[in-house]
Amino acid sequence: MKPETIIALASGAGRAGVAVIRLSGPASAAVLEALSGAGLPGPRQASLRALSDPRSGGALDDALALWFPGPASFTGEDVAELHVHGGPAVIAAVIDAALSVPGVRPAEPGEYTRRAFEHGKLDLAEAEGLADLVDAETEGQRAQALRQRRGALSGLYEGWRGRLIEAAALIEAEIDFPDEDLPGALAQRAGPLLEALADDMARHLDDAHRGERVRDGFRIAIIGPPNAGKSSLLNTLARREAAIVSDIPGTTRDVVEVRLTLAGFPVWIADTAGLREAADAIEAEGVRRALARAEEADLRIGVVEAEAAIPGSVRAMLGPSDLLVRSKLDLLGPPASRQETREPAGETPAVQVSAATGEGVAELEALLAARVADALGAEEAPALTRARHRRLVEAARAALLRAIPALDFGAELAAEDVRAASDQIGRLTGRIDVEDLLGEIFSSFCIGK
Repeated sequence: MKPETIIALASGAGRAGVAVIRLSGPASAAVLEALSGAGLPGPRQASLRALSDPRSGGALDDALALWFPGPASFTGEDVAELHVHGGPAVIAAVIDAALSVPGVRPAEPGEYTRRAFEHGKLDLAEAEGLADLVDAETEGQRAQALRQRRGALSGLYEGWRGRLIEAAALIEAEIDFPDEDLPGALAQRAGPLLEALADDMARHLDDAHRGERVRDGFRIAIIGPPNAGKSSLLNTLARREAAIVSDIPGTTRDVVEVRLTLAGFPVWIADTAGLREAADAIEAEGVRRALARAEEADLRIGVVEAEAAIPGSVRAMLGPSDLLVRSKLDLLGPPASRQETREPAGETPAVQVSAATGEGVAELEALLAARVADALGAEEAPALTRARHRRLVEAARAALLRAIPALDFGAELAAEDVRAASDQIGRLTGRIDVEDLLGEIFSSFCIGK
């Protein structure tokens, strides 16, 4: 049965100077000819066309028309694009006229990219990189997504798959040709190959979830006693009044979170309830949430007043990579009149800050940016970017760890685990039947992609 032709707005919704309407499928040429009343433009050449509704002949818009005959197109099918003026009424009228051509229907989310995958234009890991590239809001996200879109992860996984096939060939040869004149202990020769691959997988997994944090955001928790200046610090970093500031202790009961960009990466900074003996059940829940958020955070900022002692509850939660902020520096008087203060030996060095005057804020922001860059900065090795990837690599490595000792008891047992590992790696790029995964992956795409 002939596949349907799909149509959607490929550019952003809302008013714009230009909007791109994309078609993919066998009726793309018919739509282009019906709306323009002329033949197809040359492949990959822009042609100015006056569009009209084929039902009534009424004028629609003047547009640039482009024609990408398959398989040399994004989806591998015949593709047409109409670059029209970006008013909502123009877009709606052109799409409505195109839908009047038989065999044309609106596209589903991610359907263009799914068709590209099905026609071998990109694999699953590259498709996910494309989705991340469309969603990228920071420089770090863009760079990571582009590497994945260009095949950095796919190349790594296909290399692993090739090594698995090499090991499997040794094992299967011993099983299938036991009476042939083959070198002895073929299956045993697969052992070092599998051990080296399992080690490579372990190093890939041991990345502190760097790739996932680039996608989802680096998490920072601000902790400290009540009225220490935590909410004021959050507002200062956010450049807006995100949290309520009051002289009344315990104003913050829930976690207040803002999103920033530091060192080109997305960062979530959370203001939490003051750590103290709770006065009521609501405050107790706030303290519980504060402790939980601090435990989950990638970095903690302990906030205490300029000359106050560091509470034990704060000291216990700060590790070597965390930060201590001495707040309300302005209450100590002008800089010239202050005595230099240092934290006791063994304590986390403090950054002195005044949210009221801005003193020390630039230094704190620079330190935060450096910590984020150290944690998420680009490395030569491609990073895991999704929980799906991590789950499959873990499953593949577990299968290898079963296969290696199984070689001592029989090639058949080891062969089954090597096949299982190969299947898991194949699911990363779509090299095996992954129909059950396609709906989950492509449903998160925007309509025009």
